Amino acid sequence: MNTTAVALALALAGLSGCTTSEVFHNGYVVDQAALDLVPVGSSREQVLLSLGTPSTTATFDGEVFYYISQKRVRSVAFMKQKLVEQQILAIYFDKNGIVTQEANYTLQDGKVFDTISRTTPTGGRDLTFLQQLLSGGGGAANSVKNILGGMGN
Repeated sequence: MNTTAVALALALAGLSGCTTSEVFHNGYVVDQAALDLVPVGSSREQVLLSLGTPSTTATFDGEVFYYISQKRVRSVAFMKQKLVEQQILAIYFDKNGIVTQEANYTLQDGKVFDTISRTTPTGGRDLTFLQQLLSGGGGAANSVKNILGGMGN
């Protein structure tokens, strides 16, 4: 019985040595000194010279530069990488190309979260089930038709 326990302990110790836990850093690495060079009121050109080309841009109610970085881990070489951390630096411009706001977003509970203002941006408007039904929205109306077995076709 003792030899079996020792063999099992050695086997488990050998298996625990197989985990490699790799960490991958992708995207933009924020340099605080470079970020300090582009306070609110800076020009688009100053941002590009100090921070470089953004990861992506948007033109929704003005222009926004996004600098995105991600940290992923993989416990074993053949396993899929898992996203564990995401940082998004957003630089907002007015119509004249002047910085109006800076925001740092992270990924919390699967939602983008602004760590400065502690708000989660939302778009559009959420309708209740009854509002969707009364407005003729496809989602609720189709659900009711499916429940009633397609009556009224």
